[in-house]
Amino acid sequence: MTLAPSSPSRAAAPTLPRLTQARAPLTHAVEGINELGEREQLQIPAERPLTIYVDKRELVTLMTLGAHPELLVLGYLRNQRLVESVFDIESITVDWEVHAAAVRTRHGIARIEERTASKVVTTGCGQGSVFGGLMDEVDRIVLPAARLTQAELYGIVNAIRLQETTYKSAGSVHGCALFRGETLLTFVEDVGRHNAIDTIAGWMWMNKDGTRAEAGATAAQGRAAPDDGAALPGPHAPVSGADKVFYTTGRLTSEMVIKSAQMGVPIVVSRSGMTQMGHAVAQQLGLCAIGRATNRRFVCYSGADRLVLQPELAQQPVAKGLSTASTISPNIQNC
Repeated sequence: MTLAPSSPSRAAAPTLPRLTQARAPLTHAVEGINELGEREQLQIPAERPLTIYVDKRELVTLMTLGAHPELLVLGYLRNQRLVESVFDIESITVDWEVHAAAVRTRHGIARIEERTASKVVTTGCGQGSVFGGLMDEVDRIVLPAARLTQAELYGIVNAIRLQETTYKSAGSVHGCALFRGETLLTFVEDVGRHNAIDTIAGWMWMNKDGTRAEAGATAAQGRAAPDDGAALPGPHAPVSGADKVFYTTGRLTSEMVIKSAQMGVPIVVSRSGMTQMGHAVAQQLGLCAIGRATNRRFVCYSGADRLVLQPELAQQPVAKGLSTASTISPNIQNC
């Protein structure tokens, strides 16, 4: 009997990593005493450790709010340049009972001991840590051309003002967001701004550019990728930073500037100010860094060629209720 030749096997389509959906309370109830000597029930942000294990090897422990831990881990690995593609990761499993995130890669991480031997403790709330080679990659980053109008900048500031946040109910957290123009794509809060930007980096990898997942969805509301890691229809083109704006409530340090650039985002906006090293790196990269952005005020520290000024808009009266000055903690403004 002659067997018919079998059809050539097709290469399996790459699949996105399988992510758990671990959840934990974002706030914690405590009792305090106010200036009148009265007892009050208060909500404060949760803070918990999350130890990352990569292929059963302990990597680092992050202190986090815990809102989107899988995306945080994915973005952390991305921004530390430990993995080159979202498809390098097979799964991320978070278990809050043991405060651990187990990462399984498809092919391992080359020279992981060498690449993680040197750590730098970064400035800021929650103290982040980056691996020492991060600065070495700045010279190789080329940012795409992009511009932001002053009207769009005001739209971004107003969108953040209207966003429902843990900060409004409990304070003591940082918020970060990704915009296209003045359209909010995703918003993340955490105890440290470095965690929030890493979570956004993970969100960008898990979602396709131009899909409905970008249409104002928060990182908590959904992902374009199914959680079982099934292949998406058509090629997966992760969200690009080329036409995006990154926003943070925290100051623009060198770490924040570098991570924004690594994500391909050429424009960053902060409610706070900027550090000397952050400024130097932004200038080197040609990144547009805008700080002190509240109401109709702002300062463009670098990359002014990317900002389309419309100074007449600054003279217009601020809409009633727009001011956020009374709701912003001085500690957050300077953190």
